[in-house]
Order: sequence, then C-alpha cells, then structure tokens
Amino acid sequence: MIEVAALALDGVMTFDLACAVQTFRHGPGVTGEPVGFAMRTCGVRPGPVWTPNGFDLRVEHGLELLAEADLIVVPGIGLPTLPTPEPVLDALRAAADRGTTIASICIGAFVLAQAGLLDDRPATTHWGYCDQFAELYPAVKLDPTALYVDDGDILTSAGLSAGLDLCLHLVRRELGAAAAADLARWNVVPPHREGGQAQYIPKPMGGPDPHGGLAATLTWAAANPEAARDVSAMAAHALMSERTFIRRFKAEVGATPGAWLDAQRLGRARELLERTDLPVEAVAQRAGFGSVTALRDHLRVATGLTPSAYRRSLRH
Repeated sequence: MIEVAALALDGVMTFDLACAVQTFRHGPGVTGEPVGFAMRTCGVRPGPVWTPNGFDLRVEHGLELLAEADLIVVPGIGLPTLPTPEPVLDALRAAADRGTTIASICIGAFVLAQAGLLDDRPATTHWGYCDQFAELYPAVKLDPTALYVDDGDILTSAGLSAGLDLCLHLVRRELGAAAAADLARWNVVPPHREGGQAQYIPKPMGGPDPHGGLAATLTWAAANPEAARDVSAMAAHALMSERTFIRRFKAEVGATPGAWLDAQRLGRARELLERTDLPVEAVAQRAGFGSVTALRDHLRVATGLTPSAYRRSLRH
C-alpha cells in the first residue's frame, strides 16, 4: 500500500486537493474502495484550514505525516507568492532527501520552488502564472506548455484539471495502465490526454473556425489504431492535406500527430498486455504497431521492460 499525504496549507485550492482525493482515496465503482493507495490530509498543524472557496477544512494531522508518506501531494494556494511557513519547507526538503516522491498540482509548484526542490529541474505550472514563476525562480527549467512533468521523484502539473492528469499518471506509473483506465472511466475523464496546455492558452481569434475541430478524427484514430496507421490516414479522415492537418493538429492538441499516435498505440498495447493473454504479435497488431520490434522499442523507452517482462510484472 502506497501511503499518500496531501498537504493542505491555508489558502488551499480545494479543486486541486480534490484531484488527489478522487485519485488516491476513492477508487472506481460505487463503493469507491481505494486500490493500492492510502491517503490522509495534513496541514501545518491539526485543525482548521482556511480556503478561498467559501468554506474551511479541518485536517487531523500535522506535518509529521509528511515523514511517513511514500508520496506527498502539494495543491496550490490562492496566493502562490505568499511565503510558505519555514517548517513546511523544511519538512518537504527532508522528505525529498529521503527519496519521497513529491508532486505539486497547479500553482503548488510555487511551494516546491520556494523549498528549492525544482532548481535545475524541469517543471510546469498553470500557464497564467508562468511569467511570474519564471521571474521568481529562474533556476527552474520551466516548461509552460506541458500538462505535467515527471522528473522521477519530483512531479509538477499545469492548472486545475491537469492535476487529475498528473494523479492518473501516478496511478499508471505505480499500478499500470488498466488501473488508471478504470479510475479515469469512473471519473468520466480520458485516461491520458495528449498534447500540452498550449492548446488552452487564449490566442487572438480572427472569427469562428469554419472547418470545426479535430475531435471526430481524434476519436476515430484512438478507437481504430490499425486504420489510423499514419499521419496521411488521419489527414484523409479529416478531409485535409497533410500539411494543413499537421499545422491544425499542433495548434489544437499541442503535440505532433506522430507523437500522439505513438502514445495512443502504447496505451492500447499496455492495456492489452495487462488485461488479455493475447500473443505479443497480436497485441502489436491490435495496438497499431507495425511490428513486435516497434512495440518492444516503444515499451522499453516508456517502462524499461520488454512486452513479456511488462506482462509478468503486472501479474506477480
């Protein structure tokens, strides 16, 4: 069981905190029994915690909980530039020194940056705060386009719902793609969103887009990986030239079509390896990879394992 501590500081954004609750405290299904995680919430001390959302919270644990956790989740606070209490920063630094995994949601990255945990490391935060963050913490390798950044023991997410993307990523990382897919299905969200937050940043508009979005083609490609064999097939489905399709895809999704297709195929392959006894050759075909070699190469980059070893690791 992975012990999770969610840190609720005064001013905590309750949406951010709820992302952790929905992921690590409530499992899929009507009963909501958590699977693989045990989450508790703490503050600077036990007692009431003020929120900017019209109500207060009450936590039962203080900072000592951080010393017991395998994973610490740090939601954002309403005024991210406020100084974080020094005992909090000390507790986070001590946890990092022990090798505890620490993840921030949205502008919770400001807290990790204050603790010095993001220096010389890649990170992200809500796009609306990126300029302010970069000015305050120039030593951080800020990626303002990412939905989330996994740097091993330190993870950061972009704003609001990207926190749920990050939490589902942690479930996928720890328990596998099938567990993340089940939880995402129950929460009525996609198990994995491709692209980055660049697609959500306001841009000057020259009027409504007469051609509509790419949602229909994305849905088709995700459901038919064998048919969506390459960019040309996707462009044909969208009734566009490849050049126009690639440009539109990057603008709407924030990633290249090839990278998006590879991620869809890999996610499908991981689910098939976890849920079925299909031969690896059949998994590669159904997931849309051209060969077992291509599946093996992509899976090894993502997990460090061959398809057979990956299947065994989830069934020990």
